[in-house]
Amino acid sequence: MGSSSESVVRIMSAEEIVAGAGRVPDNFIWPDRRTWFLERVMRFKQLARNHPTAPYMELMSAIAQAQHEALAEFPEVRLPDKAYLAESAKHGVAPLPAIEWQRDSAWRDALHHIVNKVSHQYKGTEVEAVLQKLSNLSESELETQADLILAGSVSGLDVGAAPFIGAALQVYWLHMISSSEELRSGSQYASLNLDETANCPCCGCPPVASVTHASAKVAGQRYLVCSLCGTQWNMVRIRCTRCFTEEGITYMSLSAAETPDERAAKAAIQAETCDSCNSYLKIMHTERDPSLDPFADDIASIALDVLMSENNKVKHGSNPMLVFASDTNTE
Repeated sequence: MGSSSESVVRIMSAEEIVAGAGRVPDNFIWPDRRTWFLERVMRFKQLARNHPTAPYMELMSAIAQAQHEALAEFPEVRLPDKAYLAESAKHGVAPLPAIEWQRDSAWRDALHHIVNKVSHQYKGTEVEAVLQKLSNLSESELETQADLILAGSVSGLDVGAAPFIGAALQVYWLHMISSSEELRSGSQYASLNLDETANCPCCGCPPVASVTHASAKVAGQRYLVCSLCGTQWNMVRIRCTRCFTEEGITYMSLSAAETPDERAAKAAIQAETCDSCNSYLKIMHTERDPSLDPFADDIASIALDVLMSENNKVKHGSNPMLVFASDTNTE
């Protein structure tokens, strides 16, 4: 593993960037159902070319392709009605809560599509054996597994099946988000202070990572990316995404042993660490690497998670495509 370095470069806050450019950043960036999974397919394929875990990257690419296809075929499902949305907005709570929402069985149809598609590509492999076991689970067993994933718990969770179940849940929630203009209305979240919103305003799930953007009026802005529905919400930079302190924030990254420390400060992927609550979340800079995908690159940069664990930092965030045997999520 490469060595680590702490970033000491001066990073402008979101307010400074906005003031300098005369722009007001969008509060949200909503996932585009036409491209959300397809872009991930391409990123996983790109990473697989020279990554030490190339076979896993290829498998993830196959899952993302199956997600895209399942989303295209997803049927109409129940969405929050006006009364429910109004009540959610009034109290500033997630209108499509991952844990409380009564799931439609259509998510299991999406899971079956993903399983069948990937099984066809991985016949005679260990992957097919995992998927065969998954196919034999009853509806109630699948729902229990889904509950565990959405709650961020690994007790009783089938870790091998989790990425596939998580993938189907992502399809379901993305379908609901993209099917409702009301859910994407800024007024729905007007009572929230996004700079003090640790979990997704729409579904309540933790972020997978934060991303700084380089295009249009969001250039230089930091957005947290929901691990489930893909919603991105704006939060000022140099602030802990868990406890919101602006003190004791440092940045660490991996660098080759022969690389000067200064290069780590310019890394496209860093761990933003907080001394106050001892947590971290990866921050990905698309201005440094436009091809970054928060889900794919979170998996590809797992060595950075190992480094953080060695430094006794606890991850604030989750990735349903990468589940460990121990629960590191900090709710």
